[in-house]
Amino acid sequence: MGRWWIGVLILGLLVASPLRAEVLRVAMEGAYPPFEEIGEDGKLKGFNVDIANALCEQMEAECELVRFEWDDLIPALDQKRADMIVASMSITEERLKQVDFTEKYTQTPAFFFAREGLVHEVIITPRRLAGKRIGVQRDTTFDSLLTERYGTYAQIERFDSATLAYDALSAGQVDMVFDDAVSGYMGFLNTPRGAGFERVGGKIVAPKYLGRGEGIAVRKDDTALKDRLNEALTAILDNGTYKRIERKYFQQFSVY
Repeated sequence: MGRWWIGVLILGLLVASPLRAEVLRVAMEGAYPPFEEIGEDGKLKGFNVDIANALCEQMEAECELVRFEWDDLIPALDQKRADMIVASMSITEERLKQVDFTEKYTQTPAFFFAREGLVHEVIITPRRLAGKRIGVQRDTTFDSLLTERYGTYAQIERFDSATLAYDALSAGQVDMVFDDAVSGYMGFLNTPRGAGFERVGGKIVAPKYLGRGEGIAVRKDDTALKDRLNEALTAILDNGTYKRIERKYFQQFSVY
């Protein structure tokens, strides 16, 4: 058989058997809607799923979504049962001892929520809230921020859950609630009991208390994947893909 026949044969095999796309196993918890949850078909869906798929597409790879309990996400990464974690995991100094993170891909802002007409200013200064009763979930980053910034002027009422804080707001037992945007909008304002209430003031992003945002976690030694993810994240931010996905889930505020 001539050499040219061998070349034709090899070319034919390559055309008939294209190389399989790289598969990246993406760990998620699936219990934090609308970021991630289990659909009626039993599959993961939500903002994190769409972002993961967009990043994989940008990297010309294929996402394989894998569910783990929250406490098992980092161990699964360490044990190489997953290649990355896309689960709204906050970038903290403690976690950086165990894993590496990409640049942030979300940073959910915090807001004050109150009865309509209570406050009109965009920038809410501590003095402006003098004498106001502010509800917050106890022993949280929101509690810490309120205590240091507003505690001298406002009366801080602490509750065992955000739900109880909103119950107190509805009953007139507090004037405002300080909470994150997802909980405030989707757990209160966008529900029947949120009628007559509104978000007041601008968003509050305070890295000292609320962290540096949420990143994609990878293994400490996987610098190559981290760099590729950062490049892909920049790309989907620049080409409008991120904004399109964000608007699908969040119309009233930005999570970036």
